[in-house]
Amino acid sequence: MANIAYIRVSTAEQNSGRQFMDLKEKGISIDRYYSDAVSGKNMDRPQLKAMLDYVREGDTVYIESISRLARNTADFMDILQYLQSRNVGLVSLKENIDTTTPQGKFITTIFAALYELERANILERQKEGIKLCLNEGRPYGRPKQIFTDEFEERYKSWKDKKLKTKDFMALENIKARSTFYSMIKNYEKQKGK
Repeated sequence: MANIAYIRVSTAEQNSGRQFMDLKEKGISIDRYYSDAVSGKNMDRPQLKAMLDYVREGDTVYIESISRLARNTADFMDILQYLQSRNVGLVSLKENIDTTTPQGKFITTIFAALYELERANILERQKEGIKLCLNEGRPYGRPKQIFTDEFEERYKSWKDKKLKTKDFMALENIKARSTFYSMIKNYEKQKGK
């Protein structure tokens, strides 16, 4: 019987340290950690899949909150049913829920529905905002990136393998590789490369 932690943040730039600390502060001894840095909007997450493949009867999966495991009721219930079919418990620290109890099973269903409602409300407000911008002729979304002449020169050197990726990132003050490659993709798209 193992204690397993599943930790998720939405992007690589976000810090998962708070979730690790929550487990440590509760005095929970974790035998194995699984951590994803992707959106929870669906179940296509490598570490989630690995964790679900790993769990065995009698194990308990610990999460910081339900939203770290799933962002919609259907996915949450699918995961919960899968864990229950394997006799694996689920403990959510934020909601203080333990699915090995009847009360815990009941409460998880309620919280999952609330999280799905929250996500639907966010998406609805986003659609309303976009519609308003379109009606008023205003731009919406992230502003278009402006690339300086220095960036263009550095890009050429990088493409010609005269400038290393880490040096290019340092010159542009970019911390994360995902941000760097996103900028490269946007640059190439704007320039038609």
